[in-house]
Amino acid sequence: MIEVEGLTKLYGDFPAIQGLSFSVRPGEIVGFLGPNGAGKTTTMRILAGYMPPTSGTARVAGFDVVDQSLEVRRRVGYVPETVPLYPEMSVFEYLTFMGSLRRVPELEDRVDEVLEQVDMQERSESYIGNLSKGLRQRIGLAQALLHRPEVLILDEPTIGLDPAQIIEVRRIIQGLGRDRTVLLSTHILPEAQQVCGRVLIIHRGRIVA
Repeated sequence: MIEVEGLTKLYGDFPAIQGLSFSVRPGEIVGFLGPNGAGKTTTMRILAGYMPPTSGTARVAGFDVVDQSLEVRRRVGYVPETVPLYPEMSVFEYLTFMGSLRRVPELEDRVDEVLEQVDMQERSESYIGNLSKGLRQRIGLAQALLHRPEVLILDEPTIGLDPAQIIEVRRIIQGLGRDRTVLLSTHILPEAQQVCGRVLIIHRGRIVA
């Protein structure tokens, strides 16, 4: 489902990632573990089609992230470390807006479905600006699911949450991984152990284990 070969990204002369090669099979939840600055976010942005690599190749669901970027985006749900939300919108308004951008069919029914998946049905009319960080994180997951992606890419999805919120978000992610491929970045070893079936460890832009 994800195939990476020799992936490198340079910022000027600085190599953010160097020669990464790995694969993620359909139906796997794979952890991307490493300290801050190791190259996790750069790799995920490339896989989600948000930036090109300097060299190397990456394919998601059989499509090249550079030459077939639009096809990749249609099949990927991406949750960045800080989810871009509109605080003046209600939860339902925001998800409807995001779904319309992706031309999701039967949109209102689909919004109801993803709200149920992330256990937010009772907050659909709440304004995003009034919600806790944990609930906003669930909204980010919901928008990433709207178009029924085959692959979920989650960048530090529990960062900044309190212990109860962390447990709830981990539970949701485990449920989502039953019928799709998930690549999950974290710098917390116990989180990777609890949620992921396999772990890739990255350090200074290289996979070391």
